[in-house]
Amino acid sequence: MKILFLNQFFWPDTAATGQLLCDLTDYLSTAGESVDVVCGSANYGRITGAPEPKANIFRLKNSAFSRKVAGRMGSYLSFLVGALWQSMRLSPPDVVVTLTTPPLLSLVGLMIQKFRGAKHIIWEMDVYPDVAIDLGVLKENGLAAKLFGWLADLPRRHADRVIVLGECMRTRLLRHGIAGEKIVVAENWADSDHFTSGEKLTPPSFPLNGGLSVLYSGNFGLAHDPETISKAMLELNSRSKGPDAVRFVFAGGGTWHGWLRNFSREHALGNVVFQPYCERQELGARLASGHIGLVTQKAESLGSAVPSKTYGIMAAGRPILFIGPKDATPARIIERYGCGWQIDCGDVRAVVELLELLNEQPDLVVAAGNRAYAAFIAHYQRSVGVARIASILGSEREAETPARQTQSWAKGLTPKIGS
Repeated sequence: MKILFLNQFFWPDTAATGQLLCDLTDYLSTAGESVDVVCGSANYGRITGAPEPKANIFRLKNSAFSRKVAGRMGSYLSFLVGALWQSMRLSPPDVVVTLTTPPLLSLVGLMIQKFRGAKHIIWEMDVYPDVAIDLGVLKENGLAAKLFGWLADLPRRHADRVIVLGECMRTRLLRHGIAGEKIVVAENWADSDHFTSGEKLTPPSFPLNGGLSVLYSGNFGLAHDPETISKAMLELNSRSKGPDAVRFVFAGGGTWHGWLRNFSREHALGNVVFQPYCERQELGARLASGHIGLVTQKAESLGSAVPSKTYGIMAAGRPILFIGPKDATPARIIERYGCGWQIDCGDVRAVVELLELLNEQPDLVVAAGNRAYAAFIAHYQRSVGVARIASILGSEREAETPARQTQSWAKGLTPKIGS
């Protein structure tokens, strides 16, 4: 089977969509499928030392990504035109898969579907224009939002399948009038190779010194909630100090990362540390350096975006503190596997009380972390995640499920713990 993937980001870019696509193309190529990837220039951020994936890469050098608004729009348009041109020059694929970087890339997939007879599968990483409306970039009833929405829904209605990252995202598309039978839920994954060494497949041990450490790793962007955690940090800083106090680490960047840094400086918080991004191969050690992984999501973005940090935290054997709506995918995972705690945005008191309790009873943290790791091995490690997507595309290779994943430490774990 010949499969064509279209996405602006791909190896060696550090963008999450490019890394997920790289994992998938390696899996499909090893299964004997013919894989082509049309992508943009690798200038979002480069992975150092990562081997070149097993795919035929067609890179559009005139579509360099820009973080400035005007430059980004030009980059998007340039990529859409270039991707269509390049795709029409290649031999016809059996399946074309379009991701959502840039937005409206599925229109190119629709043209390939109609003019080249390929099946079209849309892999939704974010739902546009909903996410732009939810974050205040577009006015909900404005002309731009309505036109954007019509253009985005057109290929969805004609697509053979639409892959979404969770039930919350499926609900969003149902509201758009997309037929439920063509929407398939397939959650993302993390790469356990960054968290283990050799044949040993066990979660990293917890740090032993000091009080409870809450780690936020990655981009702290517009879809995330900085207010609840910042107020909790302020309250905890006033209630306890010293080496055994609850502390917070924010590693990465994004719009709210700088805001939190200024907030901490303004209030002279002694319980907060800020760190830069790390390389992908260093992510396992970074996530294992804390006791709890923090994930946040504004209620407005429910279903238009799905936080992907959840899976890396679980791969590190750490429980999740999710500050966000109960119907969001991270909250559903926590409820299903008992691997953390969900708190609504704005409930500062609940955050403070929970963290003080966990600081006094670290065994609760370890137990929830073990359950997180057991759920990760069964459902969210790379071999399982890519097999989910491959089966939707029609590839018949079976998922690799090594016997070593059923470790004795995971046996007999209770399904959940009280919050």
